[in-house]
Amino acid sequence: MFRFYVNDYISLELLQHHQAEEIFNLIDDNRDHLRKWLLWVDKRKTAEDMVPVIKYWLENLANNQGFDVAIRYNGDLAGMIGVQFDWGNRSASIGYFISKNAEGKGIITVSLKSLIQELFNRYSMNRMEIQCAANNLKSQGIPERLGFKKEGIKRAGQFLYDQYEDLVVYSLLKDELK
Repeated sequence: MFRFYVNDYISLELLQHHQAEEIFNLIDDNRDHLRKWLLWVDKRKTAEDMVPVIKYWLENLANNQGFDVAIRYNGDLAGMIGVQFDWGNRSASIGYFISKNAEGKGIITVSLKSLIQELFNRYSMNRMEIQCAANNLKSQGIPERLGFKKEGIKRAGQFLYDQYEDLVVYSLLKDELK
């Protein structure tokens, strides 16, 4: 199993089928917290609902289109990061979430900082992009702390339950890496 150690407390690992229940429990325990920003939360009602999702993640990895990793904090599953590649443009889109009880500890920021360096160096990416809901100020703080530039607003960029949400688009180029 692939595991990338960010520091003594945080590691990133590829998600596997045997983790379906653990991933579901993380989502279920944080349902209200995550539902505010993520449409797919309501679609995950049982651990079995994770099986096709994990299969998709593994196919994505096998086809070199991206990957999804668990964030472990002191060994416990605390969140996830997803990366989608656009090889033609040497760019990657990054999404993430963190559990309510792990929020505010810098886990996502530190994890992304290490992962982004890997993506620029090992994968020869030139551009990283993160999109955040315009009302999710905590999420926007992450790319801002990492030196991403705010490119603008993707108006009505996401339909979330019963309304459209604007998305703030951030990017970081390899030559801007701190």
